[in-house]
Amino acid sequence: MRLGVIGTGRIGSQHAAVLAGRSEVDEVIVCDVDGTRARAVAAQIGGSAAEGTGQLYAARPDGVLIAAPTSQHADLIREAVRAHVPVFCEKPVAQSLAETVATVEEAEASGVAVQIGFQRRFDAGCRRVREAIAGGEVGELRRMHLMTCDPAPPPAEYVPHSGGIFRDCHIHDFDILRFVSGREVESVTALGANRGADFFAAAGDVDESVVLLTLDDGTLVTMQGSRYNGAGYDVRLEAAGTQGTVMAGLSGKTPVRSTEPGVVFPDDAPWAGFLERFADAYVAELVAFLDVVGTGAPVVCTPRDALEALYTAEAADLSRREGRTVRIAEVRS
Repeated sequence: MRLGVIGTGRIGSQHAAVLAGRSEVDEVIVCDVDGTRARAVAAQIGGSAAEGTGQLYAARPDGVLIAAPTSQHADLIREAVRAHVPVFCEKPVAQSLAETVATVEEAEASGVAVQIGFQRRFDAGCRRVREAIAGGEVGELRRMHLMTCDPAPPPAEYVPHSGGIFRDCHIHDFDILRFVSGREVESVTALGANRGADFFAAAGDVDESVVLLTLDDGTLVTMQGSRYNGAGYDVRLEAAGTQGTVMAGLSGKTPVRSTEPGVVFPDDAPWAGFLERFADAYVAELVAFLDVVGTGAPVVCTPRDALEALYTAEAADLSRREGRTVRIAEVRS
């Protein structure tokens, strides 16, 4: 199997190294607008470098992985499906809702397999919550709680182009909520606050967030986010029902402290960031993509799934800006 990797930044280089280490992959072809960096990454992993995507597709890869900047995702997905090559692309599909819809429709019409990189779908803890809900272990699902809290804010220059906290950060929560619950979001009420650096407010963004969502079966969901969780990277997913409660992300590395007498928690260093927290999930999603390429296995996270998560993110952003509850149907139309 021959795989192409487009983009050799932090996540692209990591993906290329993982693919190069897989026994089912014979060659990894690296491509980047920075040819020097592409050749350096290729040398590190024992792969080859292509001078542009034209040369990459001329080598007839069995699949391609897109880890280029967000602004290039939609065009690169279209290029791959028009070449009839299965593609894995990091989120998001595109920069805007309209462009996302157009790209999803073209990808679906092509019949080419496209997987979007929402890695939490491959996290063992999140999958266990999904199994507990589907298997009835929690009884009738009544409420859920999710959180994504970064230990420090992103660079100031990143924020104006990030899409905001709901599209950039919480979109992972919106996607995993659909995946584990098996339900769709009906309405969203979102709040935000600016308590940190001025560049968040200057970009029309917030650094603290709270979201209330109602699912289509009436289940209530709460969500929290922060760009200033100094204790460490904290991502959790809780599902509570009439017979029990389960939680993903609760371990000795969770950056919270119990104040109960005699309780020592946590007992390990906190997660430093998302690459460490989801290291196994990143590998698992690539293994799943190799299955898609090699055996025609079904795609676990489709462009349509990514679009549904984006609808919720758009609704949350609109709700926060206008101070009202927004139904997903309003955004979808």
